[in-house]
Amino acid sequence: MDRTDIIYNLAEILGCDARKDEPLSRHTTFKIGGTADTYVKATSVSKLSTMIKECRESDIDYMIIGNGSNLLASDDGYRGVVIRLDGDFRRISLVDETTIYCGAGATLAALCKFALNCGLSGLEFAWGIPGTVGGAVFMNAGAYGGEMKDVVYSVNHLTPEGDTGRIEKENLELGYRTSVYRRNKAIITGATIRLKKDNPGDIRARMDDYLGRRSSKQPLDFPSAGSVFKRPEGAYAGALIEQCGLKGHSHGGAQVSEKHAGFIINKQNATANDVKSLIREVQTKVYDETGYSLECELIIL
Repeated sequence: MDRTDIIYNLAEILGCDARKDEPLSRHTTFKIGGTADTYVKATSVSKLSTMIKECRESDIDYMIIGNGSNLLASDDGYRGVVIRLDGDFRRISLVDETTIYCGAGATLAALCKFALNCGLSGLEFAWGIPGTVGGAVFMNAGAYGGEMKDVVYSVNHLTPEGDTGRIEKENLELGYRTSVYRRNKAIITGATIRLKKDNPGDIRARMDDYLGRRSSKQPLDFPSAGSVFKRPEGAYAGALIEQCGLKGHSHGGAQVSEKHAGFIINKQNATANDVKSLIREVQTKVYDETGYSLECELIIL
């Protein structure tokens, strides 16, 4: 019996959807990845805490995923438990006239729509980013001059021991594609968002403008994980890659997008190894020709 059967059986007792040998390609926007030993949808903080504590006591590796939009899963899969935040984690509610509480499993799209319907501005930059709120806070997602640090007031979490906690804005260490959660190993369960009242028509117009820009510049018609590399100081990754003649360069089924060189797309049944090889080729050529070291924004499992 696989040790992850302990969590599989526990999840079923708790009333959570649990699956054995689940392909991770079904749960990443790259559409790449082998099977996870056990895949579970956790539907509440208490149920997640129970599973985390059991994983810890039984020495079982686990990983939390959201929309899988910034993740490259291994072709060999994951020898452990993959936990997706669902149920209560997808709920969004109005705390007061300018404050929203949002579960970590809710999509940014759902949060943006909720804010729009409430006549609240500040999240327009996130419209079209294909991640969850938890993932967006974890990496301080941003675009078009806006970042999560501009709107996040506090974040709720579970510690690695399975206990509840909360961190206020001033201690979140939100920086360029980073936060305190990159090092403290806690699991983000929800976030309190502070916005400003505005005219819904004006909010909608800004959302439409940003989405139009994304559609015209990004390869949204192919599976990808968004921007692969962080922006190096004093330059832009996509421009450096294009400068080096790598636009359209392929390795196996993976290709540097011909539309935006900062993206690597799954052009034709790409494997994780195809993508990793292409990343190394890009990093090597850009460094050799420009002196810039490109650091991955993508999380590689």
